[in-house]
Amino acid sequence: MYVYIPTTQLKPAPIILAIHYCSGTAQKYFAGSNYASLADTHGFIVIYPNAPSSGGCWDVASTASLTHGGGGDSQTIINMVDYAVKNYGGDATRVYATGSSSGAMMTNVLAGAYPDVIKAGSVYSGVPDGCFFVPSATAGMATPGWNGACSSGTNIKTAQAWGDLVRSYYPSFKGTYPKMQIFHGTADTTLDYPNLAEQLKEWSNVLGLTFTKNVTNTPQPAYTQIVYGDGSKLVGYSAQGVGHTVPIHESMDLAWFGIA
Repeated sequence: MYVYIPTTQLKPAPIILAIHYCSGTAQKYFAGSNYASLADTHGFIVIYPNAPSSGGCWDVASTASLTHGGGGDSQTIINMVDYAVKNYGGDATRVYATGSSSGAMMTNVLAGAYPDVIKAGSVYSGVPDGCFFVPSATAGMATPGWNGACSSGTNIKTAQAWGDLVRSYYPSFKGTYPKMQIFHGTADTTLDYPNLAEQLKEWSNVLGLTFTKNVTNTPQPAYTQIVYGDGSKLVGYSAQGVGHTVPIHESMDLAWFGIA
């Protein structure tokens, strides 16, 4: 567990989980993002989890990791949150998750399995929660399971089916699921572009929202904002010509999380 404590900390302090990509590390995601420097300005804590697998990918394939209280990488990350709340002055009511690629996939998993902990997510080039499930996958595998149909964007479901899958991972939960912000590039050939639409179908069903409008050239040229409801609970961003992964937009994340 790697934690960045800001020079001036809010009391209690919001917590951002910044989750790295396959082949990445906590240190690489620290160096490749601006969350730590922004933490010094805004007083939040950053947790940089480090995947235990040999290739640095997160387990988003096993039933254990996908399920609330089932163990696996997802529960390990939640344990980090608990530790930061108890030992570093973190605010248990303001916990947010973000990540790129495998970290984006884990962000969706955390939002589905631990909506009682995660209040919002920002997803950079991921896949829907449950999309990467592999029946033979188990927690703690040296190389987590890989789902080729999901990565290629051919795992297509209805919004209802995706939503039912999310709800199955924590069937007793009756509260509010996290607000979600989802980025994906049209030229992504690692976790193919159709995964954007599938993620939006999934979370629109979970959150009970319908598509409202597209806003072109937002937040920048060649990006299209995809708005659901009034835009306060679910938005997507389609990045024209961008591959894997969409660059991190830290200021947008902080705004989405209500930090700045």
